[in-house]
Amino acid sequence: MTDPTKDPRFLRDPYPTYAAMRSDCPVQPLPAGSGGRPGYLVTGYAEAREALADPRLSKDTARFFAGAESRRRPHPAVAHTMLASDPPHHTRLRRLVAGAFTTGSVERLRPFITRTTDRLLDRWPTEGPVDFVAGLAAPLPVAMICELLGVPQAERPDVQRWSARLFAAGDPAVVDTASHAVAAYTAGLVARRRQDPGDSLLDQLITACDADDDVSEQDLVALAVLLLVAGHETTTNALGNALLALLTAPGELDRVRRNPQDIPAALDELLRYDSAVSTATFRFTTEPVTLGGADLPAGAPVLVALGAANRDPARFPAPDRLDLDRTATAHLAFGHGIHRCVGAPLAKAELEIALRAVLARFPGISLAVPADRLEWRRTRLVRGLESLPVMV
Repeated sequence: MTDPTKDPRFLRDPYPTYAAMRSDCPVQPLPAGSGGRPGYLVTGYAEAREALADPRLSKDTARFFAGAESRRRPHPAVAHTMLASDPPHHTRLRRLVAGAFTTGSVERLRPFITRTTDRLLDRWPTEGPVDFVAGLAAPLPVAMICELLGVPQAERPDVQRWSARLFAAGDPAVVDTASHAVAAYTAGLVARRRQDPGDSLLDQLITACDADDDVSEQDLVALAVLLLVAGHETTTNALGNALLALLTAPGELDRVRRNPQDIPAALDELLRYDSAVSTATFRFTTEPVTLGGADLPAGAPVLVALGAANRDPARFPAPDRLDLDRTATAHLAFGHGIHRCVGAPLAKAELEIALRAVLARFPGISLAVPADRLEWRRTRLVRGLESLPVMV
């Protein structure tokens, strides 16, 4: 199988390819890649949900790559985050951040999200084209997570640039360089907060980590890097994908425009329809596993295609149709199991507030170019638009 990220047709619409693979077998073998070992791609919903919750599928990448020769040199704070760990270490790290993203905690952040959204929309022209990604989808989540972590305003463009490069497909050297840049920046930010503490989430993490002998300084920096990068990158893509889905489904767009109170209930279907995380992060089997009728040997890399699973007709009838009446709460856009996205409540709050504000202030919003001319990002894990030109 060739790298699909090099095919513009797959980037534009991967779902026909996923459907063909799923109909053949929901767990497809892949040629040797990471670690020089053949792997497997999961495209079926039931199989994806099973794989995401199976403790025999480890996320401990340090263990998988131990002793392997590699030209790749990503920074450990990026390569070995909470997402690349198993219990009990994962449990300990997740507990440190979970409190910041509870429903109650996110509720207290809604005024800031609303003010930031309004401030960004104030800059939009009163008529003519505007790029929804550059004008709202990218800067809003960056402002939110940087505010939470106490990142100074002047330094936020650097964070956004490094993050984009971390997810880029193509030259691994670009990814590795970005990983070192963002890790060095975050380590420096931690040092500055120790010298001049405040009340940000990062300050709280520093205090909690310093009090826990089982959490190292590298763990702290890796946790902060993960929040800084994952805390905005996926939400940016989710915002662009959601608005595009509405703009290409006029009936559903008209419905939420006339009934904005329906937007919170519509979010799960929008997240299912075009998932911002196309493929979940790396896993590997620690022992032989049978999944979807396929026998996976021990030590096999496993990639779970969340976007494919969310379009599985066995779970979601007529999956290629956006249907805001659908009950889609079981979607896998945020993952499943112990690694389910800890920031899901914050992401949904940003989606709700942003979409509601855009449709209220620009009720005539429409695509400025045909949908098939939109450019999609060449990324390794996430699915999102380079830009989304709209007429307001």
